Amino acid sequence: MKSAVIVFPGSNCDRDMAVALEQVSGVKSVMVWHRETELPEDLDLIAIPGGFSYGDYLRSGAMAAQSPVMRAVKEAADRGVSVLGVCNGFQILTEARMLPGALMRNSGLSYICREVDLKVENSQSSFTSRYQAGEEIVIPVAHHDGNYTADEETLDRLEGEGRVAFRYSGEVNGSARDIAGIINESGNVLGMMPHPERMIDPAHGRTDGRRLFEGMLEAIG
Repeated sequence: MKSAVIVFPGSNCDRDMAVALEQVSGVKSVMVWHRETELPEDLDLIAIPGGFSYGDYLRSGAMAAQSPVMRAVKEAADRGVSVLGVCNGFQILTEARMLPGALMRNSGLSYICREVDLKVENSQSSFTSRYQAGEEIVIPVAHHDGNYTADEETLDRLEGEGRVAFRYSGEVNGSARDIAGIINESGNVLGMMPHPERMIDPAHGRTDGRRLFEGMLEAIG
């Protein structure tokens, strides 16, 4: 699996993402600086990691969404290349209009950093194929602006089209309908607030996030 990890000023989970991808695929990811205007050829996956791009000025992800590399990311996604955005990556994908909705300040107005229970809603995508629909898993979150919001029409469409990938099993940050992750219409772009790359090795305490990466590898192979 040939993958690239996009790095912005303030990214702090880029190495975690690269390590997770290498552990599962056996191939090192290419680290791509945000000012690049082109991506490596023949990519199978583009990962946009967590962190605090541009210090979360304006809105989280708003400045990063205007970075030169994001035009290339959009073009690759339109060609069918898989894109995974985690935490700040999810925020960037919404700000770049690659996914609908927005990530707002947590309802409790405080930073949340802990393991949370997730329910797998869609097991039919390349990202979630190694899970069972309705399965409960545990993945860490670490965010201040993870409150997913969208208008009711958009939320109904996401639900009706099976594009809610993961849902919090209980109240976490005020997200509409407890949504933790969504997929685009084509099924090749996933944005999620929880960090699967932080739960892939037994040393992490659990390996619930590993199957997400294994599913992507299996789909590509």
